[in-house]
Amino acid sequence: MPRVGDDGGTGVAGQDVTGGDVVGVVEVISVYPVKSLAGRAVAAVQVDDAGLRGDRAYAVVEAGSGERVTVKTTPQLHEIVPTGDTEADTITVTELLGRPVRLAPSAGGPQVDAAAVHLVSRGAIDRAAAGDVPEGCSADDPRANLLLHLTGSGDERDWVGRRLQVGGAELEVVRTPKHCLGVYAEVRSPGRVAAGDAVRLLG
Repeated sequence: MPRVGDDGGTGVAGQDVTGGDVVGVVEVISVYPVKSLAGRAVAAVQVDDAGLRGDRAYAVVEAGSGERVTVKTTPQLHEIVPTGDTEADTITVTELLGRPVRLAPSAGGPQVDAAAVHLVSRGAIDRAAAGDVPEGCSADDPRANLLLHLTGSGDERDWVGRRLQVGGAELEVVRTPKHCLGVYAEVRSPGRVAAGDAVRLLG
């Protein structure tokens, strides 16, 4: 499995046979099975056109009205780590909130807010923790899908408008979030991504 500094078989450190420069590695992969609940770290995941498989597949809704319950109005949702068992998770959320709710599956794929994949670098999180927070952003948990360790002083915000090869998936970075760290990307070519996979900047 490629790592930062591997020559990819070309004899040129930091470059893949496709010509993409290695700019980092995948440190942590997080899937959020239920929107607004905490995420689950996984060793590997299939990235489909709509995003990480299983990500934001369910939402918490009021049992009677079907109205969505969001973390904006119910911040304690962040405390719940879903198990993947919808019945058990429904019981846990109901007990925490003190009222009947249910988990509603998404009919149209992952219920993402802005883009298919949210990426953030360890450097961005460390800078935010030290007080260097970009204007309009929060230093709180960015709830990103892919936490990356970048080489040198790399900054993922410089990738907007460019393509990345992350493991077996190709992503296009489309913009920075308004209120959190990192960047948003759309999936241009689905594929499997695992922790430790190289991140290559293609163009």
